[in-house]
Amino acid sequence: MTAPATLDGARALLRERLGFSGFRPGQERAIESVLAGRDTLVVLPTGGGKSLCYQVPALLLPRLTVVVSPLISLMKDQVDALTARNLPAAFLNSTLTPNEIADRLARAERGELKLLYVAPERFDMGRTLERIAGIGVSLLAVDEAHCISEWGHDFRPSYLRVRQVRERLGLPPTIALTATATPEVRRDIIKQLGLAQPEIIVTGFDRANLSYHVVRTRTEADKDGALVRTLKRFPGQAIVYAATRRAVERIAGVLDRAKIPALAYHAGLDDDHRHAVQDAFMNEEVRAIVATNAFGMGIDKANVRLVVHHAMPGSLEAYYQEAGRAGRDGEPSACVLLHAFRDRFTHEFFIKSGYPERAVVERVYAELRRAADDGGLAALTPESVSARSHGKVKEREAESALRILATAGAVSVEQGSVQRLRVRLLAAPERIRAELGPGHEQELELLRALWRAVGARLESGAVIDPDGLPPGFGGAIGVPPLLDALQSRQFLTWERTGTGLRLADRNAAIDRFRIDWDAIARRRKAETAKLDAVQRYAYTEKCRRGFLLRYFGDPAASDRCEGCDICLGTHVKEAESDSNRPFQHESAPRKRSAEHRAPSRPDSEVDVTAADPAVVGALRTLRGKLAKEEKVPAYVIFPDRTLAELAVRRPRTLDDLGAVHGVGPARLEKYGERLLEVLAGDAGTEAPPP
Repeated sequence: MTAPATLDGARALLRERLGFSGFRPGQERAIESVLAGRDTLVVLPTGGGKSLCYQVPALLLPRLTVVVSPLISLMKDQVDALTARNLPAAFLNSTLTPNEIADRLARAERGELKLLYVAPERFDMGRTLERIAGIGVSLLAVDEAHCISEWGHDFRPSYLRVRQVRERLGLPPTIALTATATPEVRRDIIKQLGLAQPEIIVTGFDRANLSYHVVRTRTEADKDGALVRTLKRFPGQAIVYAATRRAVERIAGVLDRAKIPALAYHAGLDDDHRHAVQDAFMNEEVRAIVATNAFGMGIDKANVRLVVHHAMPGSLEAYYQEAGRAGRDGEPSACVLLHAFRDRFTHEFFIKSGYPERAVVERVYAELRRAADDGGLAALTPESVSARSHGKVKEREAESALRILATAGAVSVEQGSVQRLRVRLLAAPERIRAELGPGHEQELELLRALWRAVGARLESGAVIDPDGLPPGFGGAIGVPPLLDALQSRQFLTWERTGTGLRLADRNAAIDRFRIDWDAIARRRKAETAKLDAVQRYAYTEKCRRGFLLRYFGDPAASDRCEGCDICLGTHVKEAESDSNRPFQHESAPRKRSAEHRAPSRPDSEVDVTAADPAVVGALRTLRGKLAKEEKVPAYVIFPDRTLAELAVRRPRTLDDLGAVHGVGPARLEKYGERLLEVLAGDAGTEAPPP
């Protein structure tokens, strides 16, 4: 019989297998709650160590821990880090083939895995949920739990199914984790997941090592100049967030011309390219990554020194989460918002489109009724609704109005036709040639036939008539299975077209259907209020840190800090008023007074600022080599703080090495001898210039 998991066991595991000397604030209380079998809601700041709150219990509990995670990059990142420490974890998502998924589920059934990361959509595919339920689940962890709340800043409809998943798994104890939840969002998470009298753990939102700055600008050129100066003033790895794919590509070009090594990252890149860009940034082969806001969600890269927002986000929740990807190792880092008043207009457009006024919905419904009388309803699309309204309804407004009408039951969508298919190519030719080898000849021939039929239009999406393709593919019956096979490997996406709209009752007035106009108006008002809060933050003349903490309801908020441009006296109201000094380099956080200081960590007795740069450089070089050998990001091998502590302590034996923060038995065994060689100066490793 397995002994019950205890908090003492968790502390021992933290030291012996993970290499940490003690828990951070909030972690121990969360783990104690989970081990007691209680539902738990955890709100820790970005970099506060949320993942340990379920990873440690997972290694102690008798059965599987299932982690619901929203992004592929998040899963890969965390599983890489766990497997590098010889901890049994795997993920299930759309990057895997059916055989790979089956193999991982079989490993879980044999008890070879303790953690299984799963995308919420995966539960609807095949027998995945049934097989996981059969294995037995000790703990369900819902990461980025704010995604389940319509009042959160990153609502994802796929998260709404998590409550049903939880029920079908037998209602295991559940831990929900987030870094960005106001009191209203916390209440909604508990309601949507059906948590039973959960333990609620909310630590302070303050990140004492982060400094906050706003540079006010007027034009894109002002922003570009301020961005380049910011990157030159703050050394280290940087993330630059931009609003659109086009902006990402343009800004990456600006940095390239300024001789700052940077790469662009957005959803329009093919999978291979995105992975290559992410790996280059993680392995520190490039200084900066310019990305849309999806990049970094859950990415456990501890040594990002600078996060710059080239355009303001739509809420402080989003800003706090994205800016909080800086300095997760606790070292001084900067968060900079480049703000122009006109940034607001884009957000207002999306709010208005996403939550249309009643008059807009009524106009769309009237157009649907007229189209039904004309016999053209089935072919109607948001674009054609906009055209029929002579521009009085925008396409995005029409799309949202149709969604509202469908939810109310006024409109339904009929099944698409198998005769016409919309196909979009995702993979680059190099990947197709490399991966579609023997055994996949028919899929390869289909891709060639599609290209011959529509050419480069296939890259943006083209409508195909399967019966018009050369014989041998099976037409409307044989082509869809081949497309399914290609889609499962993410070579392309496809869907049936000909999907038509149908009115529930063409003679019924819109008032017959239950549409909660007040709820739509409340949501529109709430989104606008969030936007207003971001602008107040940008224009405040008082402490920015205090502003953020008060927004999240943190009682520790004060009117003065030593880590924002206002309190440091470095704020410049307009970037162009002093092109050489948008703010001073000294504005990184200094040592803060007692009332503002972050809680001390168990390993804080080592002054890492005393580390010899040459020794740290040599250790970085070794870390890079080890990362390439093991094909994992550099931070998975060792975080920056561990390298700095090694350079200060200069251990000479394996026993001394094992006492260093972040080493632990697994890393000691794998890398100990090579570390000692570098520290003794015998490895012939040259340090890069400081």
